[in-house]
Amino acid sequence: MTDFFKGIPQIRYEGPESANEFAFRHYNPDEVLLGKRMEDHLRFAVAYWHSFAWPGGDPFGGQTLQRPWFGDTMDLARFKADVAFELFDILGAPFYCFHDADVRPEGATFAESLKNLNGIVDYLEAKQAKHKTQLLWGTANMFSHRRWMSGAATNPDPDVYAYAAASVKANMDATHRLGGQNYVLWGGREGYETLLNTDLGAERAHAGRFLQQVVEYKYKIGFKGAILIEPKPQEPSKHQYDYDVATVYGFLKDFGLEGEVKTNIEQGHAILAGHSFEHELALAASLGIFGSIDMNRNDYQSGWDTDQFPNNHAEKALAFYEVLRAGGFTTGGTNFDAKIRRQSLDPEDLVLAHVGGMDTCARALKAAAKLYEADELEAARRARYAGWETPAAKAMLKGSLAEAAARVTAEGLEPEPKSGRQERLENLWNRYI
Repeated sequence: MTDFFKGIPQIRYEGPESANEFAFRHYNPDEVLLGKRMEDHLRFAVAYWHSFAWPGGDPFGGQTLQRPWFGDTMDLARFKADVAFELFDILGAPFYCFHDADVRPEGATFAESLKNLNGIVDYLEAKQAKHKTQLLWGTANMFSHRRWMSGAATNPDPDVYAYAAASVKANMDATHRLGGQNYVLWGGREGYETLLNTDLGAERAHAGRFLQQVVEYKYKIGFKGAILIEPKPQEPSKHQYDYDVATVYGFLKDFGLEGEVKTNIEQGHAILAGHSFEHELALAASLGIFGSIDMNRNDYQSGWDTDQFPNNHAEKALAFYEVLRAGGFTTGGTNFDAKIRRQSLDPEDLVLAHVGGMDTCARALKAAAKLYEADELEAARRARYAGWETPAAKAMLKGSLAEAAARVTAEGLEPEPKSGRQERLENLWNRYI
């Protein structure tokens, strides 16, 4: 045991009327919704990078957080893991997620970094054997170090491509060994700054082949989890090849991977792409590539990805409604890819940020589940599209353009617009929130 969280109790459910800030008001892991425990619906995960590796910087200033485990030694990496699992226990979190750079010190060579990774995986494996919390997914950080400044799989230097392959192989091995349920690829530098020095076709082809190699390696080692891509439009790259769900799907189709790879969708990235979170979730589900989510929010007055903890249950309810419509998570979950503010220095701040985020999501899920169970919104949706269930409409889709056009004169069609009833449905939604 460390003393970092000394005096902070384990967080338990006490109900909406509780005045105890170190308690859940809405997140009751054992509450059953739609035949499933709340914990199994939400599948919360703590992000190692923001909670334990982030130093508190922003685009205009450096480190504000002074953590006793900051440093590049294996002893400090093990101490960081001790603190991490103490937080997992306090929250009762079923999962965590990590990049390689979050859990192990960077070595002077790849061989040294790999040795450090394997050593800390030994330690994490022992931790998981004694604690409830298990690995939701692992990934390789291929965006922070200067070697990645021009990309990883899309780098113009083939030696960097090889280094990226070695990094992903090492982290897939680690994730597999730790029983991770997914492996995520986020191409933070897989894009370009200017077309003046970029062969866009070549970079895209290299990225596609790299992902094929990842899938091939998944089967070689017998990894049973899902391979996930996390879309993001820009920042840090000016234009990224994994812009949004639709772009990712087109990319997967192009390289024959639409049946092999799914998406890890982040709220903040969806907004940066000009979409809503629920749009990206609904589209991924309709395309058969919905996998997992990174839960956070942006600041509506800031122009960058602020990665704040969610605090608006009405906003998140729309997202969880789409998760329910998609059939819920299988290997995926709700990962808090969120960080405390750079002014929030105390251990209590880190705990309470997660408590608030978990309660926000639980409250959102309860509202979404009630509406989904009542079937009122789905009934309205079915009624709006009922005409497509007629034999004539089905035949029209199977026939030719000329045959569809012929219906107009043959049947004397003069369609009248029908109300979309948006305001009614918004009022219905608000009654459940």
